[in-house]
Amino acid sequence: MRITKDLVAASATPLVLGILADGDSYGYAILKQVNELSGGEIEWTDGLLYPLLHRLERVGHVESAWETPPGGRRRKYYRITGQGRAEFAEQRRQWATVVETLRGVWEINPLPRPAWGAGL
Repeated sequence: MRITKDLVAASATPLVLGILADGDSYGYAILKQVNELSGGEIEWTDGLLYPLLHRLERVGHVESAWETPPGGRRRKYYRITGQGRAEFAEQRRQWATVVETLRGVWEINPLPRPAWGAGL
C-alpha cells in the first residue's frame, strides 16, 4: 500500500513529537522507528525528516544538541520542549477527532469483503 504524500505530510509533526515525547533521539533512529511503528508501510526519507526537525526547532517545539555516546559516533540528538509537549497534546486531540469521524464514515460505508472470503 502506498500512503499519499498529503497524509504523510499531515501526520509527520505528531509522529515526530510523539517519538520525542518518549525520549531523546537522532535522525536515523526516528526514521527507523516510524518505519517499525507503521509495519514498514511508512518510509520517510532524510528529505522529509530533517526539514521538519529544523522547522520544529525553529518554532520551539524541539531542541537539539550534538552528543557522542560512549563507544559511538557523534550525532545530533533532538529533545521535545515543554512547548512541543503542549503542541503534541493539541495534535493528539485534533487527530483523535479526525480518527473518530473517519470511523463513523467507515461504519456507514464499510469496505466490501474480498470475493475469496465470501464462502467462509
